Amino acid sequence: MTQKTFELTGGALCLDFTNTVGGTRAQPREYLTGFGDLVEWARQAGVIDGTSARALARRARAAPAEAASAMRRAISLREAIHRLLVARGKGHRPSEADVELIRRSDVDALEHSRLVATDDGYERGWPGVPPPLDRVAWAVARDAARLLTSADLARVRECASETCAWLFLDTSRNRSRRWCDMSSCGNRAKVRRHYERVRSARE
Repeated sequence: MTQKTFELTGGALCLDFTNTVGGTRAQPREYLTGFGDLVEWARQAGVIDGTSARALARRARAAPAEAASAMRRAISLREAIHRLLVARGKGHRPSEADVELIRRSDVDALEHSRLVATDDGYERGWPGVPPPLDRVAWAVARDAARLLTSADLARVRECASETCAWLFLDTSRNRSRRWCDMSSCGNRAKVRRHYERVRSARE
């Protein structure tokens, strides 16, 4: 079976996770249709390596009900992060329920984390055999907490395309980036503007 390839253009792990829904605002398309997709996204995003991905997939197959619950928690976290950031970008007050869900997820991630030795020192991680099924959601929750409490929060943008709701971190010097990806939404917008100019000139 061909594996999905996920777009990782958000500039932050939690933003890439919110972008696992595509399509249009009116007709969204879910890219995470099962726990296997969640694992594959995490592998491509660098959250886990291939060995951990295979171990997670095996555990999910052995405990499908637990995996389904972990999947629901991950999707709920994704939606809360997206709603909060979109609300803030529009100058609205985020839902307290969304703030609380992210807070609880971050606390859960911290409570289960351990210091893991790396080549450069130590980092927080979630080691274990078998690996915890919430490992991916915990990594996303930690990154969301980091983003929400950093100066990068002011650089979060929603794609300007009318048919896209993806989020991204605007790292341009003058903070003028408008599209989640210039090669997709940006080019479509340019083509549409060109078509409209040509049509106006002919009328």
